[in-house]
Amino acid sequence: MWTTNYTQTTTAAPSAVWGALERLHSGTPLGPNSDAFELHGPFAVGTTLTITPQGQEPMQSTIVSLVADTTYADRTVFGDLELTFRHDLAPSADGGTTVTHTLIIDGPGSDDIGPELGPQISGDFPVAMAELLSAAEQSSE
Repeated sequence: MWTTNYTQTTTAAPSAVWGALERLHSGTPLGPNSDAFELHGPFAVGTTLTITPQGQEPMQSTIVSLVADTTYADRTVFGDLELTFRHDLAPSADGGTTVTHTLIIDGPGSDDIGPELGPQISGDFPVAMAELLSAAEQSSE
């Protein structure tokens, strides 16, 4: 298994960040760099979605964890590998939120493939996080 995290803090409350995450994964772009999402059912565990990263082919993913205002995760099967994309929201003492975006690559050979493939996939985490937190902060105003 190979994993990487990217963490940022925002002044927006967890509910505002959650709202932005739900809008994004339901098909509403949050900014010019947002990947495209098409939800095939309710925003719930077990629902599939089509994700089209900018400049790439669409892929199918399944929501595997969903706890309002706390955790969202979806999983994409890529050959023998499973790619899990997870957002964890933690309230901060000042009313804001610390958000950690995690990529987990698991499956045969993931320890060898992860160090090469993982940074390519997670390279846009800072930009995606900036758009997410900006959308959350704007909805809080």
